[in-house]
Amino acid sequence: MNVVARMLTQEQDGIPGYMAQPEGPGQRPGILMVHHAHGVTADYKIDAYRLACLGFNVLAPDLFNMFGIAGTDHIGMGADLQAKHGDEEFLGKMDEAWRYLIDRMHTDPARTGCIGHCMGGRLLIPFAADHPSVKAIVLYYPSVRDEPETSHRPRHAFHLAKTLQCASLVFAAGQDYIATPAIQGPLWQSFIQNGKLVEWHFFSAANHGFRHPDNAGFQPYYAELTWPLTTSFLQRTV
Repeated sequence: MNVVARMLTQEQDGIPGYMAQPEGPGQRPGILMVHHAHGVTADYKIDAYRLACLGFNVLAPDLFNMFGIAGTDHIGMGADLQAKHGDEEFLGKMDEAWRYLIDRMHTDPARTGCIGHCMGGRLLIPFAADHPSVKAIVLYYPSVRDEPETSHRPRHAFHLAKTLQCASLVFAAGQDYIATPAIQGPLWQSFIQNGKLVEWHFFSAANHGFRHPDNAGFQPYYAELTWPLTTSFLQRTV
């Protein structure tokens, strides 16, 4: 299978980020990849290509570029950018990316799912709640905190997860310093209340950020262990 993979820019494509898809005409299933707080780092491009080799149209939008922040990655900038931009702003940009994936990349809207890590995983919970056509979500250590709802983050995952209409795969890390095991418990309870397929994997020795080499918590063993679980889930549900 030949795969087309390339960077996208706001000027040339109308959206910044990275895309990969099988070459040739016709609608295909799709994956929207929502990045972590470091932006679209190199591993997203590799993963997008690997998913395209399995037959998916894949888009990894650079949400920070969409806010006008220059750079090909944003390592170390994520906390400040999340403090500056509220969830509704991020969700608006994700909706733009979803439309690009469906309309411009000729993706079948009835067979499209999402992958999110850290910040992206947390944001995919309200995104999936707002987009019932999403078939499945894969969340790596979503950065859910036990915090009150505010105008900046108006809808908490504890309340939203129970309303989801899609299949969910969640990877939870026992050494996560953001979504600690104490937070993971009620989040899991909320997910299983939605009545849809939920696959939840808890790794007691895993760190927050174990999937990404640019994170201090990177653990290659868990990164490799979870990849076939992710691809199997997406091939079964999308």
